[in-house]
Order: sequence, then structure tokens, then C-alpha cells
Amino acid sequence: MVSSVTDRFDYVFSENGLVAHKKGKLYSQESIVSYMGEEKLQEFINFALRSMSDIKLPCKRGTFIEFRSGLINVCPVGRSCSQAERDQFAEYDKEHHVREKLVQLFQKQFPDAGLSFVIGGQISIDVFPTGWDKRYCLRHIEKDDFKTIHFFGDKTQPGENDYEIYQDERTIGHTVTSPEDTIRQLKQLFT
Repeated sequence: MVSSVTDRFDYVFSENGLVAHKKGKLYSQESIVSYMGEEKLQEFINFALRSMSDIKLPCKRGTFIEFRSGLINVCPVGRSCSQAERDQFAEYDKEHHVREKLVQLFQKQFPDAGLSFVIGGQISIDVFPTGWDKRYCLRHIEKDDFKTIHFFGDKTQPGENDYEIYQDERTIGHTVTSPEDTIRQLKQLFT
């Protein structure tokens, strides 16, 4: 029988820790809808879709907005792109700063919304209430008095979605470049 990832580890955090499992049981979940309200949520989603519709890219596919429990994932190329199209967009974005420009546009349009706009992964922007970044998961484990918490992430520069937890004084941050690099660093650390 294959066990769920939530059963194999003491803690499992998704969506920056806004969905938290402990010893196989869901014990905490936040909602961006509750935070923003439906009207403000739709105002942002409509603005994001209009803004992305004006951008010319090498290709566009479907699912430009992915709604998650605690955040909105905005993806100019579309989350249903192939791996080759994902890689193509990542290279295009390095040169043309598509996501960086969208973040600036969102910040200008929604300065008082209490939202953070951060570049994540190869193709998207995460939008979430300020304070709901990846450090959010730390509140779930602080009372367990861990002596050392290591964090491994690939987007560890200011404005990227791993930055806050990477530089947090409660963690030891490690920048990685790939899953293989993560394994290499873990082996060095724990052998």
C-alpha cells in the first residue's frame, strides 16, 4: 500500500504553510477568499487577466490564473504549457522581464490591498496577503522547539518567493539550482 506524503512525515506544508498537516491530519488552513472577499478577489483576477492579454510571448497556453486556498498563482505563459514551452518562457523572461514588469504593474494598481506579489519558479507570480509568505509555516513548528531548521530554495533573491524564509533568522537558508543540487547539498550536510 502506498502511503500519502502527509502520512510519511511529521509535518507537511503546502501553499506557504497555509495548508498544514501534522502527523497525517489537516490541522490548519487559511483562505485568500476570506482575507480579500469575493469582490476584491475578482477585481484583482480581472485586472491580471486583462494585463496578461496585452503581452506578446513566444507562445501562450491555458490556465493563466490558478486559484489556490491561500494564494493566487498568475502565469503569463499558462500553467498548461509543456516543459519545452516552460523552458522557452523562462529564457524569454530572463531577457524581457515579463514577470518583473507584471509585479510592478500589480503593485502600482493595488498599493493598499495588503498583498505581496513575488516571482516564483520558472513561469509564475504568487499573489498572497502580506505575511503569508513561506515563513508562515514556521508558526506551526515553533512550539516544538526545533534547534535547527534548514530551508532549501531556488528563488532566494529579494522579490522571489523563497527570499523571506531563506533569510529568516530562524532558518539556515540554502540556495539550490535543481533537485539534484538539493540532494547533493543534503548529502554534504548530513553525512
